Amino acid sequence: PDAAIYYLARLARAQEDVAFLSRRLMILASEDISNADPRALQVAVACHEAVTEVGWPEAAIVFSQTVAYLACAPKSNASYMALHAAFEVVDRTGSLPIPLALRSSKTALSKSMGYGKGYQYSHDGEKGFIEQEFLPKEIADAKFLELSSRGFEKNMRQYQDWIRNRPSET
Repeated sequence: PDAAIYYLARLARAQEDVAFLSRRLMILASEDISNADPRALQVAVACHEAVTEVGWPEAAIVFSQTVAYLACAPKSNASYMALHAAFEVVDRTGSLPIPLALRSSKTALSKSMGYGKGYQYSHDGEKGFIEQEFLPKEIADAKFLELSSRGFEKNMRQYQDWIRNRPSET
């Protein structure tokens, strides 16, 4: 946090564009902190709104609070890495067909084509979850999100283990 606030002070003295700085903090909150502390993005968005409204020199106060929070937050890039892994699969395989069970069956035509067949409403499951395949069959074994054991992601991982009746790794 000390280094982050030092560099913030340099940017504040230079009166760097507040919108640019706040956008960078929003990206940091999603890319480097993400679900290890989901509040980080809310803090960064609130910072953006505040500094855009107040401008320099008072924006420095808001930036300092935000930078201190983000610097001290637990870090995870799991969502960022998952997105890039999914991009690689999409680039390699193209747009694979969505499983029929996930397609809307609101019309007689769509029902006659098998849309919605086999879909199970997760909320009907004992834990609000029913194991079913949501990925296209060609990539059914793909695993994109590898949750860390830091911050709130630890809770997310434990929840995923619980609903799937797996021993928790964390």
